[in-house]
Amino acid sequence: MAASPLTIYHGSQHVIERPEFGVGNPKNDYGLGFYCTESIELAKEWGASEGRDGFANEYGFDVEGLSVLNLNGGDYTILHWLAILLESRTFRVSGDIAPLARAFLLERFSVNYRAYDVIRGYRADDSYFSFASAFLNNALSLSRLEKAMALGDLGEQVVIRSRDAFERLSFRTAHLAESFVYYPKKAARDHQTRSIYREELRLGDLQNEVTIRDIMLQDWRADDARLRRIVSA
Repeated sequence: MAASPLTIYHGSQHVIERPEFGVGNPKNDYGLGFYCTESIELAKEWGASEGRDGFANEYGFDVEGLSVLNLNGGDYTILHWLAILLESRTFRVSGDIAPLARAFLLERFSVNYRAYDVIRGYRADDSYFSFASAFLNNALSLSRLEKAMALGDLGEQVVIRSRDAFERLSFRTAHLAESFVYYPKKAARDHQTRSIYREELRLGDLQNEVTIRDIMLQDWRADDARLRRIVSA
């Protein structure tokens, strides 16, 4: 029995009835693709801007037969997500440890994400780069990085990457995202993120937790049991 199509939403300043393959910003979280969510409320936040309404474009999406990389599934950890982020987005690293950490993660935790039709994973709001930078600079532990991403309530995004996947999208309608309602929600989410960041740094006890320095010194691999224990804790 065939699975029912997903209902997904894309937040934008425009109504997009026919998403176009190969168009967009290649420096997004997972490279070039069409970035969606299963949450209409989150899509409205993405679509609205200060003083200007936007839209949550609604689509039916038939995933049957497509290859799907689920970074939030049990086969992957937050370090795989971070490795993809380091490869895909413009990510400035500085200091003594961060460049070494970047090279280590790309070597040990890279994922061939470009081979998939669809990707599911965290959405990295710009404010969340503070967490990733702190982790790379050994100022935030692995467990606190994981906790911070969960507390931020970013939601899971669904990224349409291949031409075959684009052909499975079926436009249904566009829901208005009023600026006076959804831009304050977006701003409040960003404020919450920064508050969490400051609190996590203040409470961090690096002597009793695993940091990127520990992971590099002990040469952890993607299948390391210690990594699974920390992530599942």
